[in-house]
Amino acid sequence: MRQDTLLAQAGARRDPATGAISMPVYPSAAFQHPALGQSTGFDYSRTSNPTRLALEETVAALEKAAGASAFASGLAAIDAVMRLFRSGEVIVVSEDMYGGTIRLFEKFGKSAGLEFLYVDTSKADLVAEALEKPGVRGLFVELPTNPMLRVADIAALGKLVHEKNILFVVDNTFLTAASCRPLDLGADIVLYSATKYLGGHNDLIAGIVASRTPELCENVAFVQNAVGAILGPFESWLLLRSLKTLSLRLSRHGENALKVAEFLQDHPRIRNLRYPGLPADPGHAVLARQAGTFGGVISFEVESREAVERILASVRVFMFAESLGAAESLITFPVAQTHADMDAKTRERVGLTDSLIRLSIGLEDPDDLIADLASALEA
Repeated sequence: MRQDTLLAQAGARRDPATGAISMPVYPSAAFQHPALGQSTGFDYSRTSNPTRLALEETVAALEKAAGASAFASGLAAIDAVMRLFRSGEVIVVSEDMYGGTIRLFEKFGKSAGLEFLYVDTSKADLVAEALEKPGVRGLFVELPTNPMLRVADIAALGKLVHEKNILFVVDNTFLTAASCRPLDLGADIVLYSATKYLGGHNDLIAGIVASRTPELCENVAFVQNAVGAILGPFESWLLLRSLKTLSLRLSRHGENALKVAEFLQDHPRIRNLRYPGLPADPGHAVLARQAGTFGGVISFEVESREAVERILASVRVFMFAESLGAAESLITFPVAQTHADMDAKTRERVGLTDSLIRLSIGLEDPDDLIADLASALEA
């Protein structure tokens, strides 16, 4: 089936006993065996659950992956992927990625003996140089990065890593497979904070890992079962429900974000505006080549932290919160929220200043969003 058909029918035809169009929720910890040595295919919900399996198989089909595993959060999904590496191995990562991912790497990855080499992954030459370092076994890229919105050329990086047998992981949270499929471009693993655009309604926390090969799928599923950071059946059902409207939502997010970005680029108080949908953005050409949309996240700077505080206190349509990718438009102050654990030296190096604001553009009328920002900027 084509993508939109697959999404519209996510979870359907999974319950032949009743013909339910919506995949039922199976809130059962254990499943009865027909007899000794026999199984219905489900034994214990940590290992597999019918509702979660319907979600995982739907995502695998969407990604054109060998399989997928659903986790309790995006960070749990990243943690599972990190467990595929061994002590002493080096992973090259995007230097300006989500602060929670960096915290996971620095506080737990390093204690497990992993080493992380931070580079600007939007520059293929810098990545190529980093991959020459002894012991490099992985490349972990955000597409685009959060919140600086730098865009990596996934196809170009895929050629680099596969010449060296390096595991290539892409966090595709901001775009999803409805816009871009990194596995088609050379990635080995694609992962998500499904809390964001995949979920899209600010009503669940979830993570997804989809893998190119059966071997990688088995390895990730082993971690999923052994560690137990699984997605519950109700959240799995919510995510299946959300997938049905994913393409429609992404289209509206992108349309609204472009209108807001065009307003901001002409405003005298805005500095260093970042949105890949603008032709002048450094990542525009690359993302246009490898994705169907430019996403719904915008970042920019104003003149001072005090100006940020006035804007946060003045918005009436945007809500001050630290997530993204849902129906409601959110405004975030990364230095104090999503990247508070990043050290000041690193923030300065990547350009994450204390006057940077990140917007997650939702599904509201764009004129209301623009009017709200115009009023707040005048404050």
